[in-house]
Amino acid sequence: MAGRILILNGPNLNMMGTREPEIYGTETLADVEKRCRTLLDGTGFELDFKQSNHEGELVDWIQQAIEAHQAIIINPAAYSHSSIAILDALKMFSGPVLEVHISNIHHREAFRHKSLVTARANGVIVGFGMQGYELAVQRVLRLLG
Repeated sequence: MAGRILILNGPNLNMMGTREPEIYGTETLADVEKRCRTLLDGTGFELDFKQSNHEGELVDWIQQAIEAHQAIIINPAAYSHSSIAILDALKMFSGPVLEVHISNIHHREAFRHKSLVTARANGVIVGFGMQGYELAVQRVLRLLG
């Protein structure tokens, strides 16, 4: 086994597929997880894919990843714009961190234009819909060599 990659999803992303389809599309998180797992087939990397509506649970998972994972892909959703706790936890993680946003946050309400998480991210994928997760997995694999 080459290692483990953690994909974290923040609040309301469990509602993908039905939540504002004009913005987020009709794919579900389960669809995304399946495609990401397929991308990792044969690479030696395993995937942990999680979602929570609770900031503290996301922080706990990031802290656990310090010892257990080689990379984190995170869509902090609304916590992108408010969670210093998630940023601080990510700063403790030494591996690559990629931030994903399904919609183009720069074309939405002004409060969504700034993400606190970006200060720690090695890269940010914005506005590519659910395909952004796959792009993030591909980039993480390149970063991990």
